Amino acid sequence: MPASSNSHPLVAGDRRSLTRFAWLSIAAALVTIALKTTAWQMTGSVGLLSDAIESLVNLVGGIMALAMLTIAARPADEDHAYGHSKAEYFSSGVEGSLILVAAVSIAVAAVPRIFTPKPLEQVGLGLAVSVASSLVNLGVALLLLRVGRQRNSITLEANAHHLLTDVWTSVGVVAGVGLVVLTGWQWLDPTVALLVAANIVWTGTGIVRRSIAGLMDISLPPADRAQVEAVLAPHRAQGIEFHALRTRQAGARRFVSFHVVVPGEWTVNRGHEFLEQVEAEIRKRLPDATVFTHLEALDDPRSWDDAKLERDSAP
Repeated sequence: MPASSNSHPLVAGDRRSLTRFAWLSIAAALVTIALKTTAWQMTGSVGLLSDAIESLVNLVGGIMALAMLTIAARPADEDHAYGHSKAEYFSSGVEGSLILVAAVSIAVAAVPRIFTPKPLEQVGLGLAVSVASSLVNLGVALLLLRVGRQRNSITLEANAHHLLTDVWTSVGVVAGVGLVVLTGWQWLDPTVALLVAANIVWTGTGIVRRSIAGLMDISLPPADRAQVEAVLAPHRAQGIEFHALRTRQAGARRFVSFHVVVPGEWTVNRGHEFLEQVEAEIRKRLPDATVFTHLEALDDPRSWDDAKLERDSAP
């Protein structure tokens, strides 16, 4: 039986409140774009240019996050009975793809500089501006990561990881430019830019893979499934059987379904009360979970026909 919703009037508002963090990401992107572009123009460093390009991607990602968080916060309706939470996967998928585009752009800018290096100018001031922008990104990224994990938002987590990648990019770029100043080896600047691009590819690929997994209805992580099993185990010890357990993640929502096999002599009321009890126990352990159960009788052979994930077709 489908579980009664454990939501309350504040839940939808709570999800909508996440959009303010997307606005914060957009504001941070605008600030860092201005700072890093200034640093690049001061120094002529292709490494700093790569840093500025990634911040531009941050801006596009922040705008996409805002749009998808707004959609994901909408309540279920006749056309979307399971809600709109999967919209977050589109945001993280687009952002992951944009990260990969940024990596290619950085490589295109860096490769020619390896063969025709150019001297850097106003390095000290340029690096100071770059460091300031990195501190802005670091503060916003840590906040988004904390809120994303607390509120189970893949969009905010992806945005936070992107900003953290930007921070490490800036650290690498600053180190590379500093080494150029110390050694006079101009080729270090584009080389560091290419290493930054490789790191960005790694991060972007991980975000895209996670988004695809969500759109493919991947099961809940092992820790969440263990919580479900912890609820069922005591009842199994009392002779109740459970099978056909299925779980999936849809953005911030978690879905759990399984069959409950009880003694055939139980009344409908007793079975219903037991299902309500089990569903409530699972929802207590897994907030934002929707639980579906199906009642079957221990003494009915047909109860075991669907013990597997896919029920065999009738002959």
